[in-house]
Amino acid sequence: MTHEKLKVDDELAWYVIHAQTRKEREVESALQRQGLEIFLPQVTVPSRRRDRKVALRVPLFPGYLFINASLHTKLIHKIIKVHHVFRLLGNGRPVPIPEAEIEAIKAIVSGDHPYYPWRFLEKGKRVRVIDGPLTGVDGFILEKRELKRRLVVSVDLFRRSVAVELDNEMVEQLH
Repeated sequence: MTHEKLKVDDELAWYVIHAQTRKEREVESALQRQGLEIFLPQVTVPSRRRDRKVALRVPLFPGYLFINASLHTKLIHKIIKVHHVFRLLGNGRPVPIPEAEIEAIKAIVSGDHPYYPWRFLEKGKRVRVIDGPLTGVDGFILEKRELKRRLVVSVDLFRRSVAVELDNEMVEQLH
């Protein structure tokens, strides 16, 4: 891998990089050294060691990270050549992720509500968050408890989701 800066055009879009699981941080570092904007959402999970409990930061979507770039053939080939990168997701050609989905994931991981990975959902009541740091984020209601709702934001391209629990009054149903 060369250390020359990769050139990107002005028209930026988010794409999904499929990388080897547990090597996402190495891929992130390698691409950042190339001057690219990378987003690797992470979640804190409890882990037991022999003598203690620890909290680990792990990728929210194991094996996947996001790149914000204007992809041209030369750049695609340089990304694919990075050690531990398998491919850019798409149907024969990299397909951009809607900006709103990336912004929703960023809002969730930077917020103060607990969140965690969830299986991909296609059906459910579609809602929009109307209060708090996630205002404007759209998602699906997974389940309803007495005082809270579990909101799931799904990324269609690579069929992954993230869930966050919100108070009932923080969301409104979309029609």
